[in-house]
Amino acid sequence: MDHEITSPTNDRIKWLVRLRDRKHRDAEGVFVVEGSRLFQRALAAGLEPIVTFVSDPDIEVPVGERVGVAPDILDKASYRSRSQGLISVFEQFDVTLDRLDPGPVPLLLIVENVEKPGNLGAMCRTASAAGADAVIAVGDTVDRWNPNAIRSSTGAVFTLPVVTTSWDDVEPWLADRGVEVLAATPRADDKLWDVDLTGPVAIAIGAEDEGLSARAETTADRLVAVPQNMTGVDSLNASVAAGVGLFEAVRQRV
Repeated sequence: MDHEITSPTNDRIKWLVRLRDRKHRDAEGVFVVEGSRLFQRALAAGLEPIVTFVSDPDIEVPVGERVGVAPDILDKASYRSRSQGLISVFEQFDVTLDRLDPGPVPLLLIVENVEKPGNLGAMCRTASAAGADAVIAVGDTVDRWNPNAIRSSTGAVFTLPVVTTSWDDVEPWLADRGVEVLAATPRADDKLWDVDLTGPVAIAIGAEDEGLSARAETTADRLVAVPQNMTGVDSLNASVAAGVGLFEAVRQRV
């Protein structure tokens, strides 16, 4: 394969570099996928790329525009230090509450103000593995299209509904469907595994440094805790807490 782009000052490479920044991704309504593995999972989910930049001649690009790039130049455009031979740009797609149909006995994960994209991606991956019906992201800091979130999800964000919304919108939506909201906090008296999780339920997880907001706890029907040894630690990793909650629900529903 002849490389079409061999200069880091090429306009399309500059464009890729700009897309590292959330404001540029959101302004253009796109997200970036790096590496053949995630690219193939996006295609398998029915997504079609706008353009795909490749430095590896063995990578097939069956849909959309294909652009050859010298390996060192593509690495410079990567969100990480190495591009893995492929960077592809897709259109963002929205899943809104009014289009979400979780079924009669949903299992939902609510994540509030989770700033670390890697944590968000890991929670989406865990939610998908647990068979959750959707992830509902509350708060402006949640960046579902961050490349780290996509990578950490191992492609779960391509198939699992992820809704970005606010408490004002999601609270009545949950109430209308009879979904019990459980807020995870170490201050709760009720232990997670002592609570019935077999009905329609949403487990709410907050950021590691601040936990859930007062609004989240007020909205919740119940506060629950994962008992833990507090010697030397003050909280669980957010994605770990989500995994414990979701798979406790799976255990009860088997």
